Amino acid sequence: QVQLQESGPGLVKPSQTLSLTCTVSGGSITKNFYYWGWIRQPPGKGLEWVGAISFSGSTNYNPSLKSRTAISWDTHKNQFTLQLSSVTPEDSAVYYCAREWGQFGGHLDYWGQGTQVTVSA
Repeated sequence: QVQLQESGPGLVKPSQTLSLTCTVSGGSITKNFYYWGWIRQPPGKGLEWVGAISFSGSTNYNPSLKSRTAISWDTHKNQFTLQLSSVTPEDSAVYYCAREWGQFGGHLDYWGQGTQVTVSA
């Protein structure tokens, strides 16, 4: 059974960089053909795909966030990390990590429980 767990600070100041880590257990993040993504849900709004990293280490990002987003991985720890720079209060959301299958933004079959991130001074 694959399990994902988000970790990181719950409060970030405006203009700073949000950094979250997802630790994966029960399966390797380098296994074909899985992708490991970040999805967020601002209060009162729908889910928004932020970006993902593939089983081979390639990345893809939501075009609206691309200039501020970086996703990386540590295969030894079986973790992947989201960094979102120059945050504003509009980046406040519940952030989820999830496994995607087959392609970037593909079917999401396993999710973390989510972590609330608030951007505030």
